Amino acid sequence: MTNQISLWLGGLLLVAIAVDVTLFGPDHMLFLGKRLFELIDWLAFWR
Repeated sequence: MTNQISLWLGGLLLVAIAVDVTLFGPDHMLFLGKRLFELIDWLAFWR
């Protein structure tokens, strides 16, 4: 992956997060963050 592709993907991700927070509020991101933390914790257990 080149630097240009990674910058475009990162920018697209930031725009998608901004649109999600603007339209639906920050509750979705908080929920997803908590679930991601649980997933990481669960994966660390099986490591």
